[in-house]
Amino acid sequence: MASMVFTDCCSTTTPRLLPFRRNPLFHRNHGAVFLRPLINPSSPRRLSLHSSSASASPSPSPTASLAAEESAKVIDGKAVAKQIRDEINAEVSKMKDAIGIVPGLAVILVGDRKDSATYVRNKKKACESVGINSFEVRLPEGSPEQEVLNSIAGFNDDPSVHGILVQLPLPCHMNEQNILNAVSIEKDVDGFHPLNIGRLAMRGRDPLFVPCTPKGCIELLHRYGIPIKGKRAVVIGRSNIVGMPAALLLQREDATISIVHSRTKNPEEITRQADIIISAVGQPNMVRGSWIKPGAVIIDVGINPVEDEKSPRGYRLVGDVCYEEASQIASAITPVPGGVGPMTIAMLLSNTLVSAKRIHSFQ
Repeated sequence: MASMVFTDCCSTTTPRLLPFRRNPLFHRNHGAVFLRPLINPSSPRRLSLHSSSASASPSPSPTASLAAEESAKVIDGKAVAKQIRDEINAEVSKMKDAIGIVPGLAVILVGDRKDSATYVRNKKKACESVGINSFEVRLPEGSPEQEVLNSIAGFNDDPSVHGILVQLPLPCHMNEQNILNAVSIEKDVDGFHPLNIGRLAMRGRDPLFVPCTPKGCIELLHRYGIPIKGKRAVVIGRSNIVGMPAALLLQREDATISIVHSRTKNPEEITRQADIIISAVGQPNMVRGSWIKPGAVIIDVGINPVEDEKSPRGYRLVGDVCYEEASQIASAITPVPGGVGPMTIAMLLSNTLVSAKRIHSFQ
């Protein structure tokens, strides 16, 4: 079988779309930090997988068997993200009432890209929805790199700021690595600092923060009660933002990992062995039904515009996975949009809350 050639998306040149002390909201799992399930797993109110024709809200019935239906169940990232924001809102209020501290998130945006501006606006709205203070610096496209570094230094020293995010991509004349490395590791809520990634890769070490999109992918699996331990998982894409940290997180969960990338031979054959597939390559409908083992669980990170004359915008959004084909073979799948995207921002808020609690020793 001929090898499929593709490029890895979600790289640091692609804009992000739109995530220790013990405390009641967070717990450790094999060294990684995740949100606790919404309620006791034995409770009938736990999130259950629902069919693609069902309502968008989580069903009140017990968790359904993943392979019992002919078509895949929808993993509703929108509903999960909403519940996580409600939990964070409660924790933020509790912290404010107890010690008078409100978590703060600072965003630095360089240039006038419409997509980046939209993502920053969405993050600001999300902060407001949970009571987190938001700070923003907007710089012109031609700003010198030092001006960005000065903004980062100011937020590093600001006690009211607990998380710093530099919106990517940056203009070509800036050294992205230098800028991301300038963010204090204690406020690196994106989880991109090399020390955070290094700790994520090492057994027995805990990162201060886990990158938001991969953390959201694992959280969806947790919230829907999908077992990871001992499963064979394939991550499609090896970017620093999604693919690589997603593979590390799955490994921490005791899955057996394969990474499919642009130089992989016979990616279809490798992917077909997976119980869990996380795809993040930015190629619309690349993963076909023939790539998928019956009963596999699919987390589709890709958000790709394709032409659609019927849409008022002239395009529609699709994932890396051909949803129509995959939903007839997989046991569970995230939709696009409404799957991983909302979880990325929810994890960013959760990381900001974790940072504020750690800095102020609040449990």
